[in-house]
Amino acid sequence: MIKILDRNFELSYSNELIQEKVKQVAARLNEDYAGKNPVMVCILNGAFMFAADLVRELTFQPEILFAKFSSYEGMQSTGVLRELIGVNANLQARDVIIVEDIVDTGNTMYNLLPQFINKGAKSVKICSFLQKPECLTAPLKVDYCAMEIPNAFIVGYGLDYNGMGRNYKDIYTVVED
Repeated sequence: MIKILDRNFELSYSNELIQEKVKQVAARLNEDYAGKNPVMVCILNGAFMFAADLVRELTFQPEILFAKFSSYEGMQSTGVLRELIGVNANLQARDVIIVEDIVDTGNTMYNLLPQFINKGAKSVKICSFLQKPECLTAPLKVDYCAMEIPNAFIVGYGLDYNGMGRNYKDIYTVVED
């Protein structure tokens, strides 16, 4: 059990399991992108740990970019996507892989996809470490997903609660009062 700010969290997924799942996603990407040079766009802040572990397992050479969007306050999505750091690279005729920490409603990814398509990307795929299938409301397909999880608020491995908890190597679930 850990405490972050005013909430308690219990261990849900160990770093050993996390690393195993990262390697499984990397193996699929290695197969699909062998001999190619896609652009990988890591969505900050949450996906930085997943992206770092993922790229170390890749056998192809991606170009790695970073973007930052926000739609959360505390433990709730605001429903409004704000671009904080955009992608200013030439994506014309390039394969793009968006690397995300978690897809719950899917609204963030659904709203981001047209931006990459409008920049001329040849293909755009979503690679998310986590997905909450029961929360998905947007018509969205996650192409590469390491783990599907239930609808609960989690921290660790890049995910935060009000800016805290990203540094934990394991993933913890909030303990409801």
